[in-house]
Amino acid sequence: MPAMWWVLAVVAVVALLTAYLGWTAHRVERVHRRAQSAERALDAHLMRRAAAAAVVAELGDHVELYAAARLALDADPGDRESAENDLTRQLNTIELAESDPAGRTLIASNRRVVLARQVHTDTVRDALTARRRPLVRALRMARRYPRPQYFDIEDPALPVTTVPAPTSPAVPLEAV
Repeated sequence: MPAMWWVLAVVAVVALLTAYLGWTAHRVERVHRRAQSAERALDAHLMRRAAAAAVVAELGDHVELYAAARLALDADPGDRESAENDLTRQLNTIELAESDPAGRTLIASNRRVVLARQVHTDTVRDALTARRRPLVRALRMARRYPRPQYFDIEDPALPVTTVPAPTSPAVPLEAV
């Protein structure tokens, strides 16, 4: 009878170990997929920003901004960071008017780039942390996934926006 308890204990330990290893492998996979998704989202926002900058440059006759926007749109993956940094520096030199629809689009895309970059940085940090765990390294659980890389660009200077005061008087809730 005592031998049966030992068998049950070994089976329970093996089951718990298998569940833990499966959970860890799934977490490594999930965090790497999130990092890849964040990288694609950041890339899309950077493309939208470069396109909006090209439109603003054409409307405002900013030759340097247009050249930087075209370089950012056409850059190879290895040259992408420097092209985006050049575009950011050019964007910081011009004054964007929020009354202009193209300017508003560019300001909004700048804000989205900042947010997408923060999300990308956080997910890359999480993926690298998961890769550094001793069990993940020992069992090589992350070997199927490319090592995520940070995308280091300068954050654009965002103009301060003020919310205009309502022009109509507030209607009491009882009247509605």
